[in-house]
Amino acid sequence: MLPPQRIAGRRAFHWRTASPWTTCVRVACCSRLRFMWFALMVLTVLCVALQMLGVVRQARSSKVLKLVSEQLVRMPAEIHRPVKRKDWENLWSVSAAIVEEPVDQHPFMQRRDETEIPRSEEGRDQILEDTRKQFTSTTKAAPPIETKKLWLDQEFPKQPQRPAFFIRTPEIQNPPQFDDNNDKYIVKSQADDAVTCQPKNHIVFLKTHKTASSTILNILYRYGESHNLTFALPLNMHSQLFYPAFFAAHFVEGVRTRSVNEFNILCNHMRFSSKEVRKVMPRDTFYFSILRNPVAMMESLFVYYKAIPAFRSVKSLEEFLIQGGRSYNASVPNNHYARNILTFDFGLDNTAPENNTELERRIAEVIAAVERDFSLILISEYFDESLVLLKHALCWSLDDVSSFRLNSRSERTRRPLSAATEERVKEWNSLDWRLYQHFNGTFWKRIDSTLGRMKLQQEVERLRAKRRKLEQMCLQEGGAVDPAQVQDTSLKPFQYGAAVIQGYNLRLGLNNDTRQLCQRLITPELQYTSALYTKQFPQLAAARAAAAKKIAASRNTAVHRAVKRNIETTVHTAVTNNTSHNITYKVIVDENSLANSVHNERQNRFDVTKQNKEMRRSSHKHTTRKHFISSNVHKETAKTVY
Repeated sequence: MLPPQRIAGRRAFHWRTASPWTTCVRVACCSRLRFMWFALMVLTVLCVALQMLGVVRQARSSKVLKLVSEQLVRMPAEIHRPVKRKDWENLWSVSAAIVEEPVDQHPFMQRRDETEIPRSEEGRDQILEDTRKQFTSTTKAAPPIETKKLWLDQEFPKQPQRPAFFIRTPEIQNPPQFDDNNDKYIVKSQADDAVTCQPKNHIVFLKTHKTASSTILNILYRYGESHNLTFALPLNMHSQLFYPAFFAAHFVEGVRTRSVNEFNILCNHMRFSSKEVRKVMPRDTFYFSILRNPVAMMESLFVYYKAIPAFRSVKSLEEFLIQGGRSYNASVPNNHYARNILTFDFGLDNTAPENNTELERRIAEVIAAVERDFSLILISEYFDESLVLLKHALCWSLDDVSSFRLNSRSERTRRPLSAATEERVKEWNSLDWRLYQHFNGTFWKRIDSTLGRMKLQQEVERLRAKRRKLEQMCLQEGGAVDPAQVQDTSLKPFQYGAAVIQGYNLRLGLNNDTRQLCQRLITPELQYTSALYTKQFPQLAAARAAAAKKIAASRNTAVHRAVKRNIETTVHTAVTNNTSHNITYKVIVDENSLANSVHNERQNRFDVTKQNKEMRRSSHKHTTRKHFISSNVHKETAKTVY
């Protein structure tokens, strides 16, 4: 028996002298990872086999195509006639059979192997003659083609020769063209030259304040909804894009989560930022906005935003302007409504320099910035003319821009301004006034260069006739009414400040389609925005609705507990301050009275803390006289219950 040292030496010698392949096999077979090695070997063999098979099939296909092209070149000119639909189907069936069937089965193809002797010229002519009989035609023969050059890779001359004859093919009428992104037909405009134009579906509308922009918003909402477009709506179902902060891309719902691939329309209130807006909207987006005379706009702003710090301490707009805007402080929140708000909405500095030279330079910068970012600026005082110009700029129809006035004030809340006040408004809003003057001029220049005054007037009359027809068809009173007279509470406009915002009532007996059309025309901004958000983000809207229900339920529970605690405190105070048994029975409240008090509490929503203080203050007066105490307790109990 060999000693252990020699046995170890033999093993070491055996492993050193073994071949690499033997070592790999032993490692693969004896290793713990042998199953993985086997799987890798099988996959390697399969990959090599598939690659070899692909090379063989590619070589075979190249050979077949080469033979087909050679025979096509050698065929007579009858084969090169215009191919009918039936011939195309036959050709497709033949080409499909090339891959599936052997090459020798086709009479017009010759299989050429290196070991096979080429056929004679007579055999080739016989094959061509048989092929010629299959294609009957009355067309004359074309000039002979050189057979040495293949059809796929032949070398064409630099100057192509003129053919000996011409083949007339029937004219093909092109089908209506489509937009790749929006699947819309190309329509013709109503202009005299009948130039074709493409409807624009990528739109940014800068919604400015108190400029009839809510009506433009309704037009965009209805167009986008009817054409199934995607809106860049505010995050978390807000009505504005976090105005007055500068717009940011993440203010739009679906940007952070990337749940929306492309946005079509951006039109809610925002402070414009060109860089951030272009992160959301495509490159071919059409940008437009609307301006209003700062004099009339300032009067509307003062009524609507009377609660802001700049207007709060003055009684009238005249007093504010006579004081020179002494109560105005630009650093105080919400005071931007009080001065050059148009410039502010465009994302520019609304502080007007006192120096005339600096003022002129600032005005030039503001105008240049707006012209750089916006393709069209509408004018509120010429609203119908603006809609006609917008219709042509967007290549829309007359029905697309037909609308009712929305978010408009009642005439009884308007008041005219004196000539001196108007001049003060122009001086106070110097940036907005010069901005309005400039684009009021460019507005009419654009009309003269595109439509002309006569055609503009014709289309304005058509638009107004369309509006009158819609008013007769949709509206009950034929026009706007005060908010107290709006019958459908879901269509009542939002009231803010001292302004009285009017609404509409729909006619009774409308069919479903007409009612939907009319209801979209009169739906206020907040309700329409919420409806579009629910339609575009149903899951998020459902989650917000569930959360709102929980909050409302918790608030109702808290109100119920507060009322019950308030009543118990009142009863306890009255009982402790009186010794009469009869008075005690008077102040005790039964279950039904408690339930009624809870119901009244929910309806009236009065301040519980304030009432507790009043009750405690009243309880100190109960210590004077017995009958006085009894009457006061009865009054307090009646207040609590009713």
